[in-house]
Amino acid sequence: METVRWGIIGVGDVTEVKSGPGFQQADRSELVAVMRRSADKAADYARRHGVPRWYDDADALIADPEVDAVYIATPPDAHCDYTLRAAAAGKPVYVEKPMARTAAECDAMIDACALAGVPLFVAYYRRAMPRFRTVRELLDAGAIGEPRTVSIRTEQKAPDISAENRPWRLRPEISGGGLFVDLGSHTLDLLDWLLGPVTHVSGVAVDQGGRYGCEDLVTGVFSFASGVQGVGLWSFDGHEHRDEVEIAGTAGTLRFSSFGQEPLRLTGANGEQRIEAPYPGTVQQPLIQSVVDALTGRGECPSTGQSAARTARVVDALLRDYRAQQPLGG
Repeated sequence: METVRWGIIGVGDVTEVKSGPGFQQADRSELVAVMRRSADKAADYARRHGVPRWYDDADALIADPEVDAVYIATPPDAHCDYTLRAAAAGKPVYVEKPMARTAAECDAMIDACALAGVPLFVAYYRRAMPRFRTVRELLDAGAIGEPRTVSIRTEQKAPDISAENRPWRLRPEISGGGLFVDLGSHTLDLLDWLLGPVTHVSGVAVDQGGRYGCEDLVTGVFSFASGVQGVGLWSFDGHEHRDEVEIAGTAGTLRFSSFGQEPLRLTGANGEQRIEAPYPGTVQQPLIQSVVDALTGRGECPSTGQSAARTARVVDALLRDYRAQQPLGG
């Protein structure tokens, strides 16, 4: 195809700025239809974003002959179902992250798309952002020598909400877990891209605060295919905000945040260098462009169902014991 005509299932908050405009900004891409279960909200989104058609039924959007590919931007509990429906209709799929609640759901999505002969992409958009491409270029250029270790430290205060008013990100039956699944998966997927797939993982997940019925502290130990060894700590019931990834090598150290825009910090024999690496205006646009390039035969996308499923398996491994005591939907 020369131009990809997109339909979006689930035009919630993530599609307002982070992703939705990217389908209109990308070359050889058009946003032609949107769907939300609330007809009023679907119509309002279409009006505000200049989208020609809207639906309140996902199957109707999938069946639209002018929709070439489907972006699924619902909460994770619906990702597998909608992916299977789109694949059965022969439509390529771009699905929000996390790809699904569990690796088993990811595998079902991969199998359905393979059977239908359609590609499957996942919105782990950091793989295409200029900020993190700079990180990879520095590593590839030997800026820290041979990478040896990586450490991840993510800390946040507990959200100031009641258990009854939890958003879907804190409802394991919808999201697959707590904020670790939503945020930690971004960093783990990024490291898969920077350092290679995780070959061994072990860890512990607990609900220390007992606030929302989901894990709020996760620790992990990792081995990567590149030989790098890593540790991670994610705490969502602490007293301060921290967001740092540190990759240390034989000749230097590179530090950066997963979610902020402050400069990268490269330390070596000549001291510390700060490298500006801001976000693009529409954070998903670079990855969306790579999806369009892949669909139009002009390039490849770095975030696929296969790569995202690897991240899901790491998340599953870290949460396995906790989930055994608190199963999804339990």
